[in-house]
Amino acid sequence: MSEPGADRARLFVAIDLPVDVREALVAWRAHELGGHRQLRMVEQETLHVTLCFLGGRPEREIETIGALVLACAAPVTGLCLGAALWLPRARPRLVAVELSDEAGALAALQKRLAEELLAAGVYAPESRPFWPHVTVARVRRSGRLGRVDELGPPPPLAFGGAALTLYRSRLSRAGAVYEPLAQVER
Repeated sequence: MSEPGADRARLFVAIDLPVDVREALVAWRAHELGGHRQLRMVEQETLHVTLCFLGGRPEREIETIGALVLACAAPVTGLCLGAALWLPRARPRLVAVELSDEAGALAALQKRLAEELLAAGVYAPESRPFWPHVTVARVRRSGRLGRVDELGPPPPLAFGGAALTLYRSRLSRAGAVYEPLAQVER
């Protein structure tokens, strides 16, 4: 007998960041957050921008979802690292870096992707508007942060998305492990 939910996959679609951007974020994070033992740093190779979180979907849908994701792929350029934020401010659970998308390419891709996935019945949009960001650290379950200082800005790097990827997320005590299921590199 299989365990409950064993035939389901926790899925999300993301833009992967170029290697130099991930390296710059890790260097910035080491400088700004190095003294916070209550934080678990997101692994460098998994830094990404989530476009659509699908949640638990039946595994039989993965191929169809992957095809929809690949069909929506479009170049994303004109992104830039923005402000770093503790979220939520009162009792932070994570540190995120906003992205500037002045040309609107990332927002347009997210909108098209959300519409296609919604039409296929595999996505329930969030009630809040799309907010492009990269989560760089999370507060450990056992950690509590008191007052937090403002964070210095990351380097103002301009870049484009490296790949559009459908990921499976497997949760563990050490953090999520992401498995790429379908990908278009740019």
